[in-house]
Amino acid sequence: MRVRVLEFLAACAIVVGLGILAAVVMPGSGHIERSLAVGKDMRQVYDVLSNFRRFPEYSVLTSNDRQIKYTYSGKTYGPGAEVAWTSSDPKVGTGSLTIDSATPDFNKVDSTAKSAKIVWDVENGWKGYNKTFTFDLERQGSRNQLTNVTWAYDVKYGWNLVNRFANLYIHGDPDSFIEYGLNNLQNVLASVPNVDYKDLIPYIRQTEQTPVLLVPASIQRKDGIEGLADTVNKAVAQIQATAKKLGVNVTGPRILFTTNYGDTTYTFDVAMPIDSSALNVNGQTQQLTAPTPPALDANAPAEAGTAEAPATAETLKPGDHDNLGRLVVDGNVRATLAFGGAALEGVWNGTAAGVPQTRDMLKAYALTHGYKFDDVVNRSYDILAKPEVKDAQGNITSYAEFDVYLPLGNAPDQTPEQAAGIKQPTLEVEGPAESGSAPAPAGTAPAPAASP
Repeated sequence: MRVRVLEFLAACAIVVGLGILAAVVMPGSGHIERSLAVGKDMRQVYDVLSNFRRFPEYSVLTSNDRQIKYTYSGKTYGPGAEVAWTSSDPKVGTGSLTIDSATPDFNKVDSTAKSAKIVWDVENGWKGYNKTFTFDLERQGSRNQLTNVTWAYDVKYGWNLVNRFANLYIHGDPDSFIEYGLNNLQNVLASVPNVDYKDLIPYIRQTEQTPVLLVPASIQRKDGIEGLADTVNKAVAQIQATAKKLGVNVTGPRILFTTNYGDTTYTFDVAMPIDSSALNVNGQTQQLTAPTPPALDANAPAEAGTAEAPATAETLKPGDHDNLGRLVVDGNVRATLAFGGAALEGVWNGTAAGVPQTRDMLKAYALTHGYKFDDVVNRSYDILAKPEVKDAQGNITSYAEFDVYLPLGNAPDQTPEQAAGIKQPTLEVEGPAESGSAPAPAGTAPAPAASP
């Protein structure tokens, strides 16, 4: 019996010794990586991975537990941004990710930058320490229109023999985390328009509700910026005449609320701010309110300012409210409260032809930074901050400045550009080389085709 016990103990010692020996010879660190080429500019990929606002959309954690709770802390963008999660599902558990570094700086990720790297620190239940996710981005394609994304996981085990055995399972949860995330990251990026916004310098502005008079309008896009200017000027004259009749003052430049920028038709509202939120219409004093969201019912009647034909003057009389809750003032003129809340602002210096492209840039920027917006409920708009100036021959001697806004449903206090102190473009250039054209000054978007 004693011999058998000794044999058993010896066998155990041999097994333990072999286990220790196996652990000792195992690597003290682990590394896995997966790569995928996506059809997006590197700056867009860089921005999505430099914040965590869209992380829940491509993370396997959300797939494993739809009830998972995410909390955000630290900075909203770049090194110091953090997301933490809690879940009752033991497979998901609790953990956090923190952006450790992002190189080069976001404002250096331009056409001259061929690669970029972003590192996330990982804190969760996986074995080991100094755990990181590293994203290596590299431009690809004949026109650098693709970005190769390599997502890697690195971990240190040190001399913890139990942790070293965990390296056998690095192709389990860590690998599935990366593979699932990489495939769904591609889906998130697919929702972003292919717009180059590297020259855009957007700011987040807090806007106040403002009473406005407006006129619904539309043009055929083939009419160009001349047709747009003619329609806007007529609407402005109508608004000014109505304001005089009401005994109120116009207090600012014209505003264009975009309803539908279609392939053939551009539908919009021309508005101007006034100095009173209470108007006497048809013998009654009416307090202006914010418009209500448009009806989503396909059978609902079309209202003025929607993508369908505007309501005629015969269907509504002064003092009525249209289906958007706007006060009918006189003929085709409406009154409502506009603005209110955060909006992403971009500045375009040039002709009105550059406004649609600036608007698209703001939408793409908002999507990569995780800013929520709904431009059906809260339409984008542009304000003519400074009109263009022409000489006697009709040549542009000074550019117009358009402040373009995208209302946001949630937003941080500042964009990365604001936080970095990068200034928005100003009108400090001479007139264009050719009559009627408006090449972009430094720091603005490139000039698009001359259609509104």
